[in-house]
Parts: sequence; structure tokens; C-alpha cells
Amino acid sequence: MQRFFRYSTSNHNNLEQNPKHKFAQRHALNVYNANAIYSFIPKNACSSLRTTIAHANGLIKDKSEFNWIHNNNSTFIANLSELIKAKYTFTVLRCPFSRLVSSYLDKIVTRDRIAWNYIDVHQRNIDIEDITFEFFVQSMMKPHVRNSDIHWRPQKDFLVYEEYDDYFSLENFSNVENTLKRRLGIKLIDARSLTKHGADQYDFFDGRELWKLKPFEILTQKLNGKIPRAVEMYNDELKNLVINSYKNDIDFYKEKIGSETLMFT
Repeated sequence: MQRFFRYSTSNHNNLEQNPKHKFAQRHALNVYNANAIYSFIPKNACSSLRTTIAHANGLIKDKSEFNWIHNNNSTFIANLSELIKAKYTFTVLRCPFSRLVSSYLDKIVTRDRIAWNYIDVHQRNIDIEDITFEFFVQSMMKPHVRNSDIHWRPQKDFLVYEEYDDYFSLENFSNVENTLKRRLGIKLIDARSLTKHGADQYDFFDGRELWKLKPFEILTQKLNGKIPRAVEMYNDELKNLVINSYKNDIDFYKEKIGSETLMFT
């Protein structure tokens, strides 16, 4: 199968000066013994897959050493030759509605350094407690905000190839484990219980107009082991804003995965 690159002709500069291609290339990782490429997209189980690849490449022995991955995002980046010669390519997509909620709960509510970067993007004209989920989604209508951080940047931006051999979905994650074992002979290391990012690590709390809750109110619940259900963070206005802001991602997800696992259709 001949592979073509998604962004190589987005401009006619030298490829090293092509920002779209270079961004996608930085997220394409080698699985060396299998001559495979994995394009990682933040918030799409990438910690589990980066841990799996670190183990497959012989850099860590087991998941107890998974923290190694956080300072080694660039260790397995593929060069142009490796990208061209890859025998197998794959990536994991996620429902854009779900991914946005996850980014908010992980990065804004918990006051991660990324939350302060988000405030910087707003010229520090907002306070951390101003960033309700409603405010967060509304801000994604602005391209410079939407592209300001990899955890909510559109998923298509991370894909270096026009086509991949396999597109998996986070919503049917068991397919990843089965296919990697069959095609590459590697065992998936599921690190979600270690990162505490997955919704399956929490109970749920109920409430009205959850999209208006202040981050500290959600954080208090989260510290007690509870988070809001992702679907209940949206009203009709916010659904439509995401549909407009992430139209390309939603259409791409429908094309490669289908509509059944989208939060809203």
C-alpha cells in the first residue's frame, strides 16, 4: 500500500518548514520491531498506547514504570523514511463531545498547568473560576483558542497520513488490544487505572445545568470520587457549538467509526 501524507502539500515550502506536516509528524511514533507507526492523539487513551509502545520497544519493563512516557513523547518520533516505509499504521479516534468533556475535567477542573496556559490565551482577563464548561465550549469557537492546546486541538491535525490501516475508537477500545496482538504480536498495557483519567475510575453525581458549575464545585466532587456524566454537561446550545467548532472531526469520526458511538448525532 502506497502511503500519502495529509499535509505535505499544505504549502510548498521545504517540508521542514511545513508546520502542519511537522506537527502531525511529531505525533507519529515508531513501533520498531513491527515496522509500524502509531499516531497518538491526546485524550484518546494515548497514555496506555505510549506505555505499550515503550514496553514493545524495550524501554520500560512493565506498567509500574509508565511515568517514563511523560518525559519521552519525542523518543520514538518517526523520521520521513520511517513514515514512508511503515508496514502498518494505526490511530485511535474519540467522540469529539466526549473528548472535550474529558479535557475540561482533567485539565481545567484540576487546575493543571494547562488551565493557566488557557488563561494566558485569554490575556489573563479571566479567573480560573470563570471557566465553566459552558464558557469553555463557547471559547472553542475561536480558532486560536481551539488550537492552543493539544488536549482539545482537533483530532485530524494529529494524523500524518491521508489513510491508516486501522482506525480504532476509544469507545470500542477492546478492538485495539485484539488487533495489536494479532497484527503486531504485542500486548496492550492499559494504563487508565494509573493515570486516573478514565470516567470508569469514578462514580457520577447528578445536578441541574451542570455546564454552569464552577470548576471548584466539580473539583470538590472529583476529590470525593465523583464526576458529572459527560452527556449531562451539554445543553442544545453547547451541542451546536461543538458541531460547528469540530465539524471536521465529527464528520471524520462518522466516516471512519460510524455514528453509533457518537454522544450526539
